[in-house]
Amino acid sequence: MPLVPTAQIMDQAVRAARGQGAFNVIHLETAQALITAAEQAAVPVILQISENCMKYHGSLAPLTLACKALAEESSAEIALHLDHAEDEALAYQAIELGFGSVMFDGAKLEFEQNVAATARVVAAAREAGVYVEAELGEIGGKDGAHAPGVRTDPQEAALFVQRTGVDALAVAVGSSHAMTERSANLDLELIDRLAQHLAVPLVLHGSSGVPDAVLQEGIRAGLRKINVSTHLNGFFTRAVRQWLDENPAGVDSRKYLAAGRSALSGEAARLLGLFAGA
Repeated sequence: MPLVPTAQIMDQAVRAARGQGAFNVIHLETAQALITAAEQAAVPVILQISENCMKYHGSLAPLTLACKALAEESSAEIALHLDHAEDEALAYQAIELGFGSVMFDGAKLEFEQNVAATARVVAAAREAGVYVEAELGEIGGKDGAHAPGVRTDPQEAALFVQRTGVDALAVAVGSSHAMTERSANLDLELIDRLAQHLAVPLVLHGSSGVPDAVLQEGIRAGLRKINVSTHLNGFFTRAVRQWLDENPAGVDSRKYLAAGRSALSGEAARLLGLFAGA
């Protein structure tokens, strides 16, 4: 089916008080695996293309068009989201390309600058019916720029949402980007307070480093969109490495990429079910 609006998928998650998986696309094989996972789990999925991913591919359009084509051939509900865009122009480009949502990441800006830039993105997105996520309170680990232990202040977050009109807010509650070990603890009391203060869904970035049980507790406390990338990339890479170790003479990249795709798909399906059932 065609891509569905991110707002539709998020509204379903909010009404059901469940977690919605949002997983990063790195290349075509990732997108294929994530869509297969959604079909297997019978749960919607939000495909995310980040600014860093766009830079790797050299352009936003090719991978975007590939995700759209894959969605057309799938029975699953699939939305397309721009992740961690620090460049306003990229957010506007994603809106023009038909993304269902964009995340403008102004967390490195001063509060007033973040408000002004985010509000501009929201205004442009509203005209196109596009859902907007923003970030307040630095999340640890991203490119070494975010200090561990930083937390989002509920009152400041409520003011930010009011002044910008964003649809969802990524909050700093104890997770950290790019973790390869699942050892992070979430500030469940803070999540609960943020959920009480804000009328928009809470988004958890850096979820790869959070254990299953803690993620479920976070969802019960009020998290609604759960972003995962590094954890799934690990499944892909380990499967590729294993295939190459077992087939040292192999040169057909389709064979080891297929192994990675299959491994990622299975874990993504498991996570989608885990979040939905929390």
